[in-house]
Amino acid sequence: MASADKNALAMDAKILIVEDEAGLVTALRDRLRKEGYTVSVAKDGLQGLELATQERFDLILLDLMLPGQSGLTVCQKLRHEGSNTPILMLTARRQTMDKVVGLRTGADDYLTKPFKMAELLARIDALLRRAARVAEKEKKNEGHDFGKVHVDLRRTEVTREGRPVQLSAKEFQLLRYFIEHRGTTLSRETLLHEVWGYEATPSTRTVDVHVAWLRQKLEEDAKNPQLIHTVVGLGYKFAE
Repeated sequence: MASADKNALAMDAKILIVEDEAGLVTALRDRLRKEGYTVSVAKDGLQGLELATQERFDLILLDLMLPGQSGLTVCQKLRHEGSNTPILMLTARRQTMDKVVGLRTGADDYLTKPFKMAELLARIDALLRRAARVAEKEKKNEGHDFGKVHVDLRRTEVTREGRPVQLSAKEFQLLRYFIEHRGTTLSRETLLHEVWGYEATPSTRTVDVHVAWLRQKLEEDAKNPQLIHTVVGLGYKFAE
């Protein structure tokens, strides 16, 4: 990796070390700061969990065997609360089962003590790069432009020619589903099941009514739709 790229990653990256071995903490903290990372330290599982939930970190170095709460428990709780911060688990254990359990609990990588600092830095760099790629992909997927219509899925906002379009919750959910499956012909039954959560009945026109409302709000000419196409006898398809 180019040195400039690595420095760019390190300059903004905050790393939390959750480790109770004082000598290792000192070595890790000093080296990571030297590499340009901002470093915080927790010396037991409870403190580590508290810091990880109160502050934003770009990566967590998490020891498996900790006082207070084990690294496995901390990892499991963080994932249960929705944290997607990369976790690199450290342990002196060598058994394969520990590695499997750690990864299944939600850890992103695993490094057995003793380890070389160069390998640790390489693992950190790889995890930060992967997280950056995922974040960039998610950012790109948040906003979608279809002609004069802009849809921001994260903010649940829709504009047409720069002016806000007011959609009901169900209209937005239907639009989101169309966008996530654009180019695919979707039957009314599929839309009812996936968006409304119930099965179709022979007489229901729920989907047709909501599609008509979306067309009125989004299309330049609702009678000649360019976004939500009717596929005769099959259902609907959103423009690619």
